[in-house]
Amino acid sequence: QVHLVESGGGLVQAGGSLRLTCSASGGTFSNYAMGWFRQAPGKEREFVASISRYGLGIYYADSVKGRFTVSRDNNKNTVFLQMNSLKPEDTALYYCAADFVGPGSARRVHEYDYWGQGTQVTVSS
Repeated sequence: QVHLVESGGGLVQAGGSLRLTCSASGGTFSNYAMGWFRQAPGKEREFVASISRYGLGIYYADSVKGRFTVSRDNNKNTVFLQMNSLKPEDTALYYCAADFVGPGSARRVHEYDYWGQGTQVTVSS
C-alpha cells in the first residue's frame, strides 16, 4: 500500500505559476503509474495529467496541454506537476493518485488505487 501526500498549492494571480509535489511512501514507487486530478466546488473530479511508471508515457487533459508539465523522480519517490500560465478556471483541489502497474494513460478516477488528501490551488483574476 502506498501513502501519498501533496504539497505546493497556494494562491496565485492569473498568469502565474505553481509547482505541485506528490511524495509517496510505503511501496515501490516505480510499480505505480501516477496521475493528477482536480476537483472544483460543485464539480466532479477530473483528470489533469498522468505519467507512466518510468516516465516514458505522459498524458494531459486538453484544458492544460501546453501549460502544465508532469514529471517524476523514482529515486525520490516523487511526482511533480508544474503549472504555468494559470487561469482562474484552474482553481480546484488537486489530488495525486497511484495506479498499481498501470499503463500511465488512465484518465478515470476508478482506475487509480490510492489517493492523496489534496492541495488547494486558487487562481485570482
